Formats: sequence, C-alpha cells, structure tokens
Amino acid sequence: MTPGRRTDGLWLALLAATALAWWLGETGAAASAWTPAAVWLLAGAKGAVIALDFMALRQAPPLWRRLVLGWLATVIVLLAGVGAWAGVAVQPG
Repeated sequence: MTPGRRTDGLWLALLAATALAWWLGETGAAASAWTPAAVWLLAGAKGAVIALDFMALRQAPPLWRRLVLGWLATVIVLLAGVGAWAGVAVQPG
C-alpha cells in the first residue's frame, strides 16, 4: 500500500469514527451506560492514529511514542474519571 493510500484510508477512518461519535451523542444514546465509554474509546483511537501517523511518531524513537500516547491515555482517563465522579457523562468535543 502506498503512503498516500494509507493516509487516505486513515483519514476516512477518522471521519467515520467522528461521525459515529456524533451519532451516538445526538441520537440520545448517551443515556446508555456504555455510550460515554464508547465515545472516549473512539477519541483515544483517533488520537493515537493522529499521533502515530499524521505526526509521524510511528518512525520516532520509542520514548517519544510512549510519552505522547501515555499523555493521551492520561488525559482521557482523567477526563472520563472526572465525568464519572461528578455524575456527568463528559464527552469529548
């Protein structure tokens, strides 16, 4: 697969994940207990794709990948935890 085709495929996958997260939030499915977790999981996956492929961290030294992906995971867990603690389904963007 050429790099251009891979980038196009990843971009389409990011669009699909964004559309799915929007649909989950707009259809009232947020009342379900699993919906916020699904949205946060999608946000994490999208962030990882952006960091690894669009920021070219896939070819970077392992330390940089661990730092960026660890930061992403920490932020998502903290935001989801604050939302759960406050009793509010905090959803990204």
